[in-house]
Amino acid sequence: MPAASQIRVLVVDDQSSIRQILANSLLQLGFAHVAQRKDGKEAIEYLGQNPTHLVISDFNMPVMDGLELLRAVRGNPKTQKVAFIILTGEASRDLVQEAVKAGVNNFLAKPYTVAKLREVLEKVFGPIT
Repeated sequence: MPAASQIRVLVVDDQSSIRQILANSLLQLGFAHVAQRKDGKEAIEYLGQNPTHLVISDFNMPVMDGLELLRAVRGNPKTQKVAFIILTGEASRDLVQEAVKAGVNNFLAKPYTVAKLREVLEKVFGPIT
């Protein structure tokens, strides 16, 4: 049973309002370490310097999208075990299948509730205290 306060999270989305809403939702659930980046390229740079347990990334972003970020995370021995949730408003079946093949842990559909966020997180980590 992991303590939310010990799980380090990176939220990646090109829209600052979405990043902030998600970060606030995570803080509400007890997560104390929540970093934010605006695209996959910035996320890769952050992950190279900071221990992280979970990435929550939007699918559609400029520079490097969520699927490219997922593949980069899974392709790096230092980050390949980091849990990865894709945040999506609408995704094609092909994109979802590609994400599953690339090793995504779960999906979170926008709009979401804090209760739904908890449910998705607990499918990845088990009960969160």
